[in-house]
Amino acid sequence: MADQVNQKIHPVMDPEMPPTTPLVPEGSTSEKGDPIEQYPPPILLRRMYPVAPKKRRSCCCRCFCWTISLVILLVIIIAAVLGILYLVFQPKIPSYTIDRLTITDFSINTNSSLSATFIIRLKFYNPNKKIGIYYEDGSNLTAWYNTTKLCEGSLPIFYQGHQNTTMFDVELTGQIEDGTTVLQQLSQQQQTGSIPLILDAKVPVKVKVGKLKLMKMKPHVRCNVVVNSLSLNSLISIKSSNCKLKLKL
Repeated sequence: MADQVNQKIHPVMDPEMPPTTPLVPEGSTSEKGDPIEQYPPPILLRRMYPVAPKKRRSCCCRCFCWTISLVILLVIIIAAVLGILYLVFQPKIPSYTIDRLTITDFSINTNSSLSATFIIRLKFYNPNKKIGIYYEDGSNLTAWYNTTKLCEGSLPIFYQGHQNTTMFDVELTGQIEDGTTVLQQLSQQQQTGSIPLILDAKVPVKVKVGKLKLMKMKPHVRCNVVVNSLSLNSLISIKSSNCKLKLKL
């Protein structure tokens, strides 16, 4: 029984655990007299396995980069083609002017409405050497005094060739319900000798580049016109006219 008590218990060492004491005693020297460097105990390395989401993310990034590259390449190709077309055809914006304004009807009716009939002579100029313009059906031309629409009409359907000037008369008709108020405002404005009018035109067109007919566009032409008077059956003097074009595909 005493032998069993005096028997020492020795701990069992795990072979996979790193040693707790250095393999070389501290302060030991080599045969040449140099101190021996001590290294930290080795660290157990765990086996790393690839994570699936990283692969998926890498594929998405690769697809995104390819898409961006293709889009940039497509933009470069389109820009190059447009640049070549611009150099070859040298497109220029057509010009529009109001050459004459005549009033054939501007009278009060029995119901106090105002009937208005304007005849406007328009001049279209196409300065392009290799581009033609088709003016198609569905146009709308309106004449305004401040916020009051006086009359409206439409442009004819025609084709304008290269470096061509086309002039024609367009009849605009309309009826204003509160005619007496409009006449009073116009009579006061007419005393100054300057009556501002606005002419709005929306015309669907197709452009012919060489032998190719492009898609339909809807240019919006706005003309600010100042006339000396709005007298019936008389030729109106146009003091100033400024037309601007805005293009919508």
